[in-house]
Amino acid sequence: MKRPIYSALGIISVGLGAIGAFLPIMPTVPFLLLAVYFFARSNPEWEQKILDHPHWGPQVLDWRERRAISRRAKTMAIGAMTTGVVFTWYTLGAPWYYISLAVLVICGSWIATRNE
Repeated sequence: MKRPIYSALGIISVGLGAIGAFLPIMPTVPFLLLAVYFFARSNPEWEQKILDHPHWGPQVLDWRERRAISRRAKTMAIGAMTTGVVFTWYTLGAPWYYISLAVLVICGSWIATRNE
């Protein structure tokens, strides 16, 4: 009974990760990490497909094995969040700008302090 649920959650996570590959506001790798977790419990072939992917696989494996984020990925993530803050400032203004800024400070600090 759990396998279909894990499989569905894995597919949803891959879908959200695919959206994140094109939108600077959404992350990609965290959703792929979730997908790998769910597929490990439901469909190991799909888990291996993500791990074997030439672009996303190494990032997922780095996190899985060493809890590491590459310098390039850190720069891209923090840059995307900064772009989101600027976009929020221009389009929505306060108080939404402060929420976006808080996310940048909290999440950006966490990302910056991970192993490389």
